[in-house]
Amino acid sequence: MLPYLLLLLLAHAGWVTTADLENYSLVKNIFILAGQSNISGRGGVINHSLRPGFVNESWDGVIPRECQSNPSILRLSGGLKWVEAHEPLHKDIDVNNTCGIGPGMPFANTVLKKDPSIGVIGLVPCAVGGTSITEWAPGGFLYKNMIKRTKAATRGGGKIRALLWFQGESDAKTLEDAKMYKVRLERFFKHVRHDLELPNLTVIQVGIATALGPYMELVREAQREINIGNLKYVDAKGLQIGPDYTHLTTAAQIQLGQMLADAFLRPN
Repeated sequence: MLPYLLLLLLAHAGWVTTADLENYSLVKNIFILAGQSNISGRGGVINHSLRPGFVNESWDGVIPRECQSNPSILRLSGGLKWVEAHEPLHKDIDVNNTCGIGPGMPFANTVLKKDPSIGVIGLVPCAVGGTSITEWAPGGFLYKNMIKRTKAATRGGGKIRALLWFQGESDAKTLEDAKMYKVRLERFFKHVRHDLELPNLTVIQVGIATALGPYMELVREAQREINIGNLKYVDAKGLQIGPDYTHLTTAAQIQLGQMLADAFLRPN
């Protein structure tokens, strides 16, 4: 009886530990983070290589106040366990890249600040840097892993509140991919809703601010033209870009996280 009462007290207080989460999930609100490097997070990541085309990256370890851990913000680890969230959120997901600050923590902290009654937030990191929309096609590894992780996150009874999606930079490399982006992305969103059995799942899409090729505006146009219900659009263009001309800075990631939070909290 005592462990049960203790669990109720912890739930009421909004405070949990990793040990508690091995047996109980107190997560009430689940958010999927998917796409490529700018949602995985590269804020504070520095390339020390002086040779063009070579990468020798490290993260500076700076965690601003807006990105600090909070006992009411959890993350689903690579091992499918709920743990207290801390930066970098994607460190055991985007394993072939150096991860830093992304929009996930400032998003969750802003949501909690503006709606303290929302309850425990569970973030499900799924993003992988450098990936194209074809690599996220239904049936592929990235897609299946995202669905697997999201379904695992719901085992404790939490509700999937939204998919936060930031991707498209890789699809600006060729004219064909840029032209096909709208069709491929709409198909992706529809399959996610079908496979999660959530036909009205909120999708918050980020308009790309940089590109790995010359067709960024075609991809951005495709993003703006996506025609599905309950889709919200947040534009990253104009946010500060790092010295690699590809990734958002830490300050920009904080802004983006706050913009995503405002979009989520805004009535449809």
